[in-house]
Amino acid sequence: MNPIYERRPAVEVRPARPGDAEAIRVIRNHAIEHSTALWTQTPQSPAEGAAWLAAHLERGSAFVAEVEGEVAGFAVYGPWRKLDGYQHTVDDSVYVREDRHGLGIGSALLAALIASAREAGHHVMIADIEAENSSSIRLHERFGFHHVGTVPEVGSKFGRWLDLTIMRLPLT
Repeated sequence: MNPIYERRPAVEVRPARPGDAEAIRVIRNHAIEHSTALWTQTPQSPAEGAAWLAAHLERGSAFVAEVEGEVAGFAVYGPWRKLDGYQHTVDDSVYVREDRHGLGIGSALLAALIASAREAGHHVMIADIEAENSSSIRLHERFGFHHVGTVPEVGSKFGRWLDLTIMRLPLT
């Protein structure tokens, strides 16, 4: 059968729960170890992963995507900066399990994040993306994010300098 006619598995996006912490941590740690999406080389421990997720659960800003009963991706939004002048601005993070790319999971998760942030009354969502991550940039563009700048060489990983692309979506 021609692959374009094959049926994609259904993607269900739901609010994350404490029991999702380990599946989310595995996805995060894979990104830490194998990509420039997260600018650290220190994997999260189970306790760190649970604490990180708990902060998002408290805000109601964490979602998972399930495919065939398994967590295949997650997305969160949180404060962009800690000072109170930024209280109406959030940034997003969307991660899809390596073996589940191309199924529309990132789109489903980002749609849920945007809707939730709007419902919560936030004003702007920011996406800080490693400048060579073209798939994440395209995903955000499809949802109306606009490129507002690229800051050269502000991070490093795997022995090289990384540029940061900043994208913005008005929520109100």
